[in-house]
Amino acid sequence: MAATAAALIVAAGRGTRLSDPGHPQPKQYRRIAGLPVLSHTLNALGNHPRITHLLTVIHSDDRDLFEEAVSMTHSLASAKLAAPVPGGRTRQQSVHEGLKALASSGCDYVLIHDAARPFVSTGVIDRLLQKLERGAEGALAAVQVVDTLKKQTDTGMPLETIDRTGLWAAQTPQGFPLARITAAHARAAETGKTDFTDDTGLAEWDGMTILLSEGDPANFKITTSADLARAEQQARHFSMQDTRAPHRPLADLADIRTGIGYDVHAFDDGDAVILGGVSIPHSRKLKGHSDADVVLHAITDATLGAIGDGDIGQHFPPSDPQWKGASSDRFQQDAMRRLAELGGRIAHIDVTVVCEEPKIGPHRDRIRTSIAAICATPLSRVSVKATTSEKLGFTGRKEGIAALASVTVRLPLDGTE
Repeated sequence: MAATAAALIVAAGRGTRLSDPGHPQPKQYRRIAGLPVLSHTLNALGNHPRITHLLTVIHSDDRDLFEEAVSMTHSLASAKLAAPVPGGRTRQQSVHEGLKALASSGCDYVLIHDAARPFVSTGVIDRLLQKLERGAEGALAAVQVVDTLKKQTDTGMPLETIDRTGLWAAQTPQGFPLARITAAHARAAETGKTDFTDDTGLAEWDGMTILLSEGDPANFKITTSADLARAEQQARHFSMQDTRAPHRPLADLADIRTGIGYDVHAFDDGDAVILGGVSIPHSRKLKGHSDADVVLHAITDATLGAIGDGDIGQHFPPSDPQWKGASSDRFQQDAMRRLAELGGRIAHIDVTVVCEEPKIGPHRDRIRTSIAAICATPLSRVSVKATTSEKLGFTGRKEGIAALASVTVRLPLDGTE
């Protein structure tokens, strides 16, 4: 049985750097794309099939705001949501309260996440869980620093260039075995230390070894007004709302269309491949501008094809640096947004993966579950098959992986046609 994970969302802060007399509520309750930031965060975490429990630490004054955010969260996430826990005086104390409340959850792992990071992707979560399953005491989602760094000690003094080699910018979630990080927090509290602002910092203080896990540039933290504006744009482009809620039953959608998608990616040096949003341990990874998820790329092209709206390269060109390393579930969510705007729904997804390695069979159920969650589609309407090319061609020579997808959508019938 696969290990399970809880998500602990820290939402007790006041967000003073985003204070606005016209919008007095804390940033986690400010709205982007019509929903509170916290609603987007809960949807993003609750959408993941391996996360079975969601627990939020809130400020004691925010109960009404929290309930409103929950009322706007889709059913898949709200079904996993436990009663909120009041936070403490510091972030560290708030996390400790949440960890104690999760003690009876039975979960193996916990992912501690900032409420103000609403764009955490399936791929980021998968990679963290993979590190933990391989025995890591802790795993930190992070992105490599690519900008030139300058340091100025005093105004008017010469600038100093900082070597960015080996520098990573920390994100959340930060993942740990639940019992281990709970014990570390308890020891810190017993010694009177309450000022850790980062859980990996506390974990390292307690002697734990933390591993880096690839994050996502889109998983930024809303801190300033400029961040909020960026989040508004990003949320509208990659809505994490439950696209099923406003739609009519499939039986009422008489226009049935099918799209075909095909994608290939070559192998490169690495230790895992991502297929259908699931990270599979392997001696190599797939090479691509994004996370090279050949399965989701094929599904996205098939979805776009079914509604006659271009292809993945048109909407997300590999020449655009903003998609470098991006999690591919974002592309499919955008295709689903386009489908939803037409009043349509996905009715069925059928994928065939062509490769000699890795073996797909042991991971088939996880891939199906992940695709169903990403596409807001019942598991019974997702099929994943695998085959080899009998050692012929580039897949037969173990040079890469190909995927073919067929996506059936249903739309309202246009009476003018």
